[in-house]
Amino acid sequence: MLRLQYAALSDVGRVRRDNQDSGYAGPWLLTVCDGVGGAARGDIASSTAVQQLRRLDEQPTDDLLGAVAGALHRAHDRIAELVDEDPSLNGTSTTATVALFDGQRVGIGHVGDSRAYLLRDGQLRQLTTDHTFVQSLIDEGRISEEEARVHPHRNLILKALDGVREAEPDLFVLELAEGDRLLLCSDGASGVLDDARLADILGSGTPDYAAVELVRASLEAGSSDNVTCIVADAVASDGTPAVDLDGEPLQPMLVGAAAELRRKPTGRALFRGHRSGDTGELDPVPDLPDEVPYAIPADPLDPEEARYAPRPPGRFWWLRRLLVLLAVVGVLWIAAAAAWSWSQHQYYVAERDGEVVVFRGVNADLPGISLSEPYETTNVDIDRLADTYQDQLRDGMGNGSLEDAHQIVENLAERMSPAEATP
Repeated sequence: MLRLQYAALSDVGRVRRDNQDSGYAGPWLLTVCDGVGGAARGDIASSTAVQQLRRLDEQPTDDLLGAVAGALHRAHDRIAELVDEDPSLNGTSTTATVALFDGQRVGIGHVGDSRAYLLRDGQLRQLTTDHTFVQSLIDEGRISEEEARVHPHRNLILKALDGVREAEPDLFVLELAEGDRLLLCSDGASGVLDDARLADILGSGTPDYAAVELVRASLEAGSSDNVTCIVADAVASDGTPAVDLDGEPLQPMLVGAAAELRRKPTGRALFRGHRSGDTGELDPVPDLPDEVPYAIPADPLDPEEARYAPRPPGRFWWLRRLLVLLAVVGVLWIAAAAAWSWSQHQYYVAERDGEVVVFRGVNADLPGISLSEPYETTNVDIDRLADTYQDQLRDGMGNGSLEDAHQIVENLAERMSPAEATP
């Protein structure tokens, strides 16, 4: 049996005014969510998701992946409810990377471009695959990992929890061994630190030290985003609870927007110079009612530019939809008019009420709609025609120009049986 020794840290960074990352670390659950939306308040999306996901923080009984998938679905639904209550949040969304621990294994759930890593015997392995445009280019062999880090569309994600489209998460189970170290982080860290640098930092010190060093190294490497890192060691369980650096029982840690939205954010970063700032030891976070994280005072925010794919609709979205609908109707109307015009230049010969008649239109009908009408009545006597021609007339003969129809009538007149009748 194993237990987790964990630490969590989130920093607003040196560019952003607000922290849109949220993270949670507890004895059974680790999760990082990176909010998307800029003016649509990605901080609300990430904190909402974490508040739903943190309810998993109890020892699982059996179905790890079922529990993770269900929690992600509930987070999706909760974001949808918030958007319904406040339409100004339309366009907000969040990534989510979740690790649910059962004492020996972790069930991983992943949506977006936050990441999970495993350090085992000094070797770093990326567990999750980014749901991003540049990752699709890497998979196709069109760009390299290094090129992806500077690609102009590196922040374009293809999946997120947005309350609109049900994101299908990646789900898998990982067997842990004693001495394994897990890292969950937002792209503020993984986007600027390569695997070698991550492995170097993760390979030394306690989880608290590694979390602090990862955030500091990310900012010094030039990260322009919020940075959130959760580090957890799988250690042998002797039946006693994990303790923090002061020897006190290790409490769950809630960081980033999920912790800060209970008060007005100051936008103050933890790290402004070399090794300055917080040590990574965080106060325990008590359980909060669902309503608390959303009681947010008004605060003017900088919109995020060129962020992720989900974007809030414009003020006149209904007008654009109406114009698109009118354009589609117009195209269909033009196509129908062209088809009708063509049909009115088609003629065929058929029998009607015992007479041979030239019809204008197409020899076909739609339910409730006739596509032809009588144009000329001839003096061809159908009773004086052979049975073969009578059957053909009942089905309709020809489908071409008026001259073609007249030629058919003349041919029929010549084939009438001898009598005094004249065509």
